[in-house]
Amino acid sequence: MKHKVFLSLLLMFLPLHMFAQGFAGMATDVEGFTDPTPAPSFSFPADHGPHPDYRIEWWYLTANLQDASGTDYGLQWTLFRTALSPDPAEGWQSPQIWFAHAAITTAESHFTAERFARGGIGQAGVNADPFTAWIDEWQLTGDDFTALTLSAAGADFAYDMDLTATGPLIFHGQGGYSVKSSEGQASYYYSQPFYSVTGTLTLPNGDVTVSGTAWLDREWSSQPLSDAQQGWDWFSLSFDTGERLMAAQLRSEDGSRYRSGTWIHPDGRTEPLSDGALSLTPLASEMVADRDLPVTWRIEVASKGVDITSRPLNPQAWMDASIPYWEGPVFVTGSHAGQGYLEMTGYEK
Repeated sequence: MKHKVFLSLLLMFLPLHMFAQGFAGMATDVEGFTDPTPAPSFSFPADHGPHPDYRIEWWYLTANLQDASGTDYGLQWTLFRTALSPDPAEGWQSPQIWFAHAAITTAESHFTAERFARGGIGQAGVNADPFTAWIDEWQLTGDDFTALTLSAAGADFAYDMDLTATGPLIFHGQGGYSVKSSEGQASYYYSQPFYSVTGTLTLPNGDVTVSGTAWLDREWSSQPLSDAQQGWDWFSLSFDTGERLMAAQLRSEDGSRYRSGTWIHPDGRTEPLSDGALSLTPLASEMVADRDLPVTWRIEVASKGVDITSRPLNPQAWMDASIPYWEGPVFVTGSHAGQGYLEMTGYEK
């Protein structure tokens, strides 16, 4: 009940367009905020922390897991920061709003939870060194991004995980400058896609020991979408051969798509994939939360000989949050076999 009361109060402070337009609200005016520029120079560990002069930012972790019998699970943990104003302030006057999502996906169920917090009062935040990201008791912590511990809990689920990086950070676009539209909207975007994971899922039927792999995304911007863009379809895929692929398309009102991606070699070398270098084609849809969603996809990267089909572990992996979207584990077959995650945002009823 206290979270429902807090959410009602929070909505009084949040920009109305954020909930009225959902993810399309990211295309609103950025006056006063900092905008990403080409040729970024990252500094670590500082850039693992927050960037309050940018309007929106996230720490986004997904994991593909199995138990001892080979049963598949998916896990999500995301902390978002959004700023009401570019002007700094302390305590309750802080313009920073934090919210977080946690989920576990099985073939039969999709468990979700959501948290909100106002910045400046210690309820949520991120420290860069040592790294700690938290909202209430949900935490992602470690000395740096090399080794992390993760925990979260909802009404009917919980998880505790240990993550160890086995490869380097990956920078998308041109050195971490990731263009999102033909008009030039962009973000700073890097990932750690090489985590090995062990831990425990707590589900209604009891605890489950699991292991697998995880992918952590870091992204910040002030206007990542153009005015005409409504949402995106985003894949993070790990192939059995050791390569990895980030592939995304941003959808516009006129039916056009802006696509980009990153081909990641097993040793961490990367090749950016520009608009036109990859193809994402929906193959089959399913009714999810009164929406007709494309849950099965064909993904092609001609330069890499990639022609694969992505299918979800659970087609009903709907994040029934204040800004709803689809997020869940997928498996790919075809020229390459593997697994990963799909996120789809901005689909209307």
